[in-house]
Amino acid sequence: MDPAAQGKIVSDTGTQLVIDAENALGHVVAKQAVELVVARARAKGMAAVAVRNAFHFGAAGRFARQIALGGCAGIVMANTRPLLPAPGGGERVVGNNPLAIAVPTQDEPIVLDLALSAGAMGKIRLAESQGRPLPDGWAADDQGVPTNDPTAAINGMLLPAAGAKGFGLAVMIDLLAGGLSSGAIGDAVQPLYGDLAKPYGCSNLFLAIDIAGFRPVEEFAAQAAEFGQKIKSSRRAPGAGDIRMPGDRAVKAHREFSGDLSVATPTVQALRDAAQRLSVPIPQQLIA
Repeated sequence: MDPAAQGKIVSDTGTQLVIDAENALGHVVAKQAVELVVARARAKGMAAVAVRNAFHFGAAGRFARQIALGGCAGIVMANTRPLLPAPGGGERVVGNNPLAIAVPTQDEPIVLDLALSAGAMGKIRLAESQGRPLPDGWAADDQGVPTNDPTAAINGMLLPAAGAKGFGLAVMIDLLAGGLSSGAIGDAVQPLYGDLAKPYGCSNLFLAIDIAGFRPVEEFAAQAAEFGQKIKSSRRAPGAGDIRMPGDRAVKAHREFSGDLSVATPTVQALRDAAQRLSVPIPQQLIA
């Protein structure tokens, strides 16, 4: 990746834009894309920004939420290197492609943020660092055989959420994000932790729908909030916990965040090793 790059607009019809990210930091270009798509949607009713030669931008839900805070319905998607097999397949053919959809309410936007594997790669890496097995149905080894071993899963394949449904949705995200941007699709996206001489080169798509073009935003927001409250106050099954709307856990975690993070011991050691190798000062919190 290029830490000095900012990305550049290479096509602009007014409501349809393409950005060549030039391998810039993912968050830098995603911020630009969100600002553009909201401004154009507010002016024109709807807008889409496709991005090629992009880098990992973190959680897609963050950017969909920002679009919703701008008074629009927001949809954000991206592709990754192949991680999922086709149903019945024994090799990776499509990415664990994230999709986020957000709409405004009178308080926090309702945000759906998901990747299309049964379990996220981040959670699998966390399980490996903590020595925990994976739940059934999350992953397969490099031969396509289901496994509970996180290391075998990392070297193998993630299984699609909801089988053929999750796989099909992942395929369409690859085609939309990569196809509309004239960017990478499928195995043209490089491994994020692979050969550092080869850019990651993923593709993104940001869409915004100006709600005010259909009805007053305040009315939509009130209806969305009412619907969410009705769902959360619905009758629970015996022994079940609280009923949540999409994104509720993230909102709760954000509001309760104290400023301190718990970091697994192997991760701390990896950070120490990297700091020593690069002659970077180690933060005091990681020395103890």
